[in-house]
Amino acid sequence: MNQVVAELPVWAAVLVACFLLLGASLCLIGAVGFLRLPTFYERIHAPTLTTSWGIGGVMIASMIFFSVSTGKDVVHEILIGLFVTITTPVTFMLLARAALYRDRTEQTGTVPDKGADRGTDPRSRTQERDTTIDAQ
Repeated sequence: MNQVVAELPVWAAVLVACFLLLGASLCLIGAVGFLRLPTFYERIHAPTLTTSWGIGGVMIASMIFFSVSTGKDVVHEILIGLFVTITTPVTFMLLARAALYRDRTEQTGTVPDKGADRGTDPRSRTQERDTTIDAQ
């Protein structure tokens, strides 16, 4: 393996290093965001995007490295990236819905009501609409 790395052209080594650093940086940003954000709902947002984009950087670096070192196109990493890109947001969405259901059944008061829309009470909108119709 060391011989393959030694024979890697400089342009390929620079590209691999850049994509690895980009992917690792994005994953680190997601991990720091996960640790620093206070609530579960805020914590779930940071790793969703950064893991998808971070694995993309590592995947592209892997594709470049193995394509250049073996002399043939290596694209099976695309399947791994596609799988991670699809499953990560879906998993986090299901976790958020489960936590939201739990918090609503426990009535912790930290989540909006089921019918609430952007911080407004749906009953007040109905009353406003009724008074507008009556005024006409």
